[in-house]
Amino acid sequence: MKANCSSPGETGETGSPHPPGPQSPLHQRHLDLGSGLGRSSSWTCCSSTSQIMEKSPLQTIGEEQTQNPYTELLVLKAHHDIVRFLVQLDDYRFASAGDDGIVVVWNAQTGEKLLELNGHTQKITAIITFPSLESCEEKNQLILTASADRRVIVWDSDTGRQVQRISCFQSTVKCLTVLQRLDVWLSGGNDLCVWNRKLDLLCKTSHLSDTGISALVEIPKNCVVAAVGKELIIFRLVAPTEGSLEWDILEIKHLLDHQDNILSLINVNDLSFVTGSHIGELIIWDALDWTMQAYERNFWDPSPQLDTQQEIKLCQKSNDISIHHFTCDEENVFAAVGRGLYVYNLHMKRVIACQKTAHDSSVLHIAKLPNRQLISCSEDGSVRIWELREKQQLAAEPVPTGFFNMWGFGRVNKQASQPVKKQQENATSCSLELIGDLIGHSSSVEALLNTGCWS
Repeated sequence: MKANCSSPGETGETGSPHPPGPQSPLHQRHLDLGSGLGRSSSWTCCSSTSQIMEKSPLQTIGEEQTQNPYTELLVLKAHHDIVRFLVQLDDYRFASAGDDGIVVVWNAQTGEKLLELNGHTQKITAIITFPSLESCEEKNQLILTASADRRVIVWDSDTGRQVQRISCFQSTVKCLTVLQRLDVWLSGGNDLCVWNRKLDLLCKTSHLSDTGISALVEIPKNCVVAAVGKELIIFRLVAPTEGSLEWDILEIKHLLDHQDNILSLINVNDLSFVTGSHIGELIIWDALDWTMQAYERNFWDPSPQLDTQQEIKLCQKSNDISIHHFTCDEENVFAAVGRGLYVYNLHMKRVIACQKTAHDSSVLHIAKLPNRQLISCSEDGSVRIWELREKQQLAAEPVPTGFFNMWGFGRVNKQASQPVKKQQENATSCSLELIGDLIGHSSSVEALLNTGCWS
């Protein structure tokens, strides 16, 4: 039976077309919009001001950055607490949200503040867009925001009006996702709820765990994958049929291969998805039968004197090997692991390039650029651009055989590793070369967004 626990909201506050004046340095939060001269894209980064962490030696590039396409800087000021989320609305607008509970809609070309959406009383924990159907007469796009105040608010992105406010949640909603094909959206907290465009609650699960759902992705066969603590749960949505007019959501399978909390979950393509955990476990999964395609437990500094029959012992702190974020293209998965960046090739099934100390502190977010380039941001306030270049494998700088070893679980058989070692010696590997530093943030940079507009 359908249950509607929504209540109509009030109109959101529309902001002034121009950003407000400077705020106190102790509370100032801002976005930096970097736009490249003669380029067809621009980048937005969100950050917070806090104590700057002590720097440690790492690769530097200097003032001459001839390959860095981003040379302009525009500071966007509106938030008064940490900005954690950036989401694209269309070719000309994007939205930002964070710990102040405010959503700001910006003009991606000029940096003009278009709308300020006020309605949450605590920090925002998730934000997504719900595009209108092509067959729908009304073409307005919706913005859905979840907050620690245990509410989800639906906004009209054109007017900033609150379309509806849902306040029946028993816990904080940590993630939102839209299943465009079924025209429904899902909210994940201590349970999983399915909603239609009219904001009717179609169905929900029972209480899953106190940790709650931290991430959700859609996979084939009307299924979704939910990360709940250390495990993945496969759910299947059952749409109404002639025999049953009710929606339903079924728990199909639990995947228990991770040994610590899952921090990252993304789709690689229609056939696979990838997960990463707090202690550096990376698993690539088959999206159709939910079996493991590749597994790697440890990230470590290999030593030439190390006996490959010995069990690898982790010497790093867990934060040094935590997998904070993924991005991917058709060939590679790019992983932010501790302070480093790693490139895993899906066809070769191995790491082809890495920068173990890409930043002074943990890498929080990475994004793919055109022309085999990658951009990363960190807790240390830096934003850096890297280029993936092919090179012949050098004996003095081997790609670690332990990285993403297929079905390897910490121990490597010496005899079995010989063909892999020989293959790696003969293969063409790559390097991640630093080509640019984007200077401007004073502290942690939480997210990146390619606004894709002309400047």
